[in-house]
Order: sequence, then structure tokens, then C-alpha cells
Amino acid sequence: MAKSLVIFAALALIFIVKVDAADPELVSDFSIPDGVDQSKLDGAFFTYTGLRGGAAASSSSALAGRMAVTVSNFPALNGMGVSLELLEFPAGAVNVPHTHPRGAEILFMVDGSLTVGSTDSDGKLYKNVLQKGDVFVFPKGMPHYQANFDKTNKAVALSAFASSNAGTVSLPKTLFGSNIPVEVLAKAFKISADTLQLLKAITQG
Repeated sequence: MAKSLVIFAALALIFIVKVDAADPELVSDFSIPDGVDQSKLDGAFFTYTGLRGGAAASSSSALAGRMAVTVSNFPALNGMGVSLELLEFPAGAVNVPHTHPRGAEILFMVDGSLTVGSTDSDGKLYKNVLQKGDVFVFPKGMPHYQANFDKTNKAVALSAFASSNAGTVSLPKTLFGSNIPVEVLAKAFKISADTLQLLKAITQG
């Protein structure tokens, strides 16, 4: 009986560790893409030059620029458990509440000032105003935001993630821009169906 419990506990621990892992563990020094000859690799493989021009224009009007460096555009990150993102906020810009399901985020203020905040699972808000040189950490999976309330100056930040592909779930778009039934959302947010339809239209617009 005791031996069975030990085996069961060991299997359970292995399962929990595997489920919780954001990135696969490497069994070599680094991951080499299929078909690539390791003997021909050089420093260029570990170099990403896509940020030389700053952050590219964002598809969202909230940010002037957002450039992600993940395993999808930088294969050397595969299995490394890290990635980053360059963010440029014009005056008054807001990065709406969102989560990163596969990794924690640490944000470094390069220039300007940002008001940032993150909630815990009980809904408590932890916020602060960051200045150039400050660092703030957002726990994995917790909703958070960044806002540049300065009316004249832009802000620039660099975020690093504890995953080679942390993912981003925009809460307004995911909730109000999804196919979740109107009745479910109206009851969840205690609002009328008309108000909900307006929110959906704004989110999709």
C-alpha cells in the first residue's frame, strides 16, 4: 500500500510539472531547426535585428508601436523560455487589460512614464507609476494594463517574458469580440443586451 502511494505521488508530481511547464525543456545546449547543419551555425543564429527601426506600427490604435520577439520570428528562442516585446506609447495611449497565459512579464521603462497595474485572483489591484529606469513584474496569467497618461510625451518600454511564446489575451476583444452568447455575457456583467451589443460593436470596430 505504501509503495503504491509513493508511485502514485511520483506520477502525480511528474504530471503537474509537465502541465505547468510553459516551454519544453532542452536536452541539448540549444534547439536547432530541422534541416539546419549545426556546424554551419554562427553568431547570426543567436542575433535578432528586427528592432533596429524601433517598434512597428501596431494594429491597435492604442499603441504607436509594438514589436514582439518570440520563437515565431526568432527560432533561436525555441526552448529558451524567454522572449521580449518593445512597446511605444504615444501621449494618452492605453494597452488595454490583457493576460499572458504562458509566462510572467517583467517590464523595464526605457523612456517616459507609465501607469501600470495588475490584479490578483481575488481582484485586488496593484498599481504604480513607473519612471525611466523602473521595473515592474506582472505574474503569469494575471490581468494587467499599461497607460501613458502624459498628455504631451510618449513612453517607451521593453517587456521580457518567461516563455518563448507567452501569448496575449486581450480581455475586451476576447470577451466582447467573441461568440460567447449575449445572454451569458449580459448576465455575467449585469448589463442589458443593448449595452452589450454596443460593447461588442465598439470592440470589433
